[in-house]
Amino acid sequence: MKLTIAIGGYARDDIKAQADFVVAAEKLGVDCVWSAEAWGQDAITSLAYMAALTEKIHLGTGIMQISARAPSMTAMTALSMHNLSNGRFRLGLGASGPQVVEGLHGAAYKAPLSRLKEHVEICRMAFAGEKLRYDGAFHRLPRPGGEGKAIRLDHEPADIPIYLATLGPKSLEYTGAAADGWLGTSFSPEHADAHLDHIKAGAEAAGRSVSDININVALAVAIGDNVEEIIEARRGGVAFQMGGMGSAQTNFYNDAFKRAGYEDDARAIQSLWIEGKRKEAAERVPDSMITEFQAVGTRQMVLERIKKHQDVGVDSLTLRLDGKTVADRLTLLEQVSDIVKGLD
Repeated sequence: MKLTIAIGGYARDDIKAQADFVVAAEKLGVDCVWSAEAWGQDAITSLAYMAALTEKIHLGTGIMQISARAPSMTAMTALSMHNLSNGRFRLGLGASGPQVVEGLHGAAYKAPLSRLKEHVEICRMAFAGEKLRYDGAFHRLPRPGGEGKAIRLDHEPADIPIYLATLGPKSLEYTGAAADGWLGTSFSPEHADAHLDHIKAGAEAAGRSVSDININVALAVAIGDNVEEIIEARRGGVAFQMGGMGSAQTNFYNDAFKRAGYEDDARAIQSLWIEGKRKEAAERVPDSMITEFQAVGTRQMVLERIKKHQDVGVDSLTLRLDGKTVADRLTLLEQVSDIVKGLD
């Protein structure tokens, strides 16, 4: 089981504090650092900085929003990062959601999976050193009727792994068919089939095996003896995910919990959140929506949770670590690293 970490996005630390954390994580043997991108930090700037400060840790975008860039720009950025980091870069892509796509980027959210497929296919062409000539539903290169011509990016061909952050069944199937890795969220080993069955189906339909895909899952971790207090502190976060991480019509996190058997709970929490009843929404979160999807409690409880992830085929974990300071998160990372050493 490999460990990875995440930076950026909702983090409130400055870039230097994040850099200290990444440098320390590299010394602990952490496999990769993933940079988030929502409506704060972009996914690339911090990684370019980290590339100069590190030597071994992989650098991945978790994720670059496809609505924010033309595919050719994504490819140029990925190839530049590949060269800058001496081959340590991993390209994580995702469609995001309508609130960000339409509200922040002013782009249409229609057919997100089709747009994701076209983005991936154009990036693959660029990585292979081909001229960018593409005729898709949403991307056409060169643009018809103009003076443009097919252009080959000024980079040597490179093998850059593409990871996809997907949650819907069809998107998961595409991940199995086309991606090098999956960046999973809302995952529980007790309900692994809600995600992995779709990835396996996509892989088999494409003549691949699920073993060809690096299964990377985000896992929130908190270690302590007061288990009830830890669980209580996390109800609000789950309620936000069910009600605030998307619109009333489109919330992929909510849908993932429904597929895992929590349909009534997910709907009820979302309704309370949308009505502005945030406290009631948090109170409505059952313990199992925390304990089955996170690793919280004593060291032994956390070890058992990580072992269950390993048993269902998870290859690596992106740790979500609590802590007000870098020192707090580093202490927790050291504890988890020690726990993982005890796995078979």
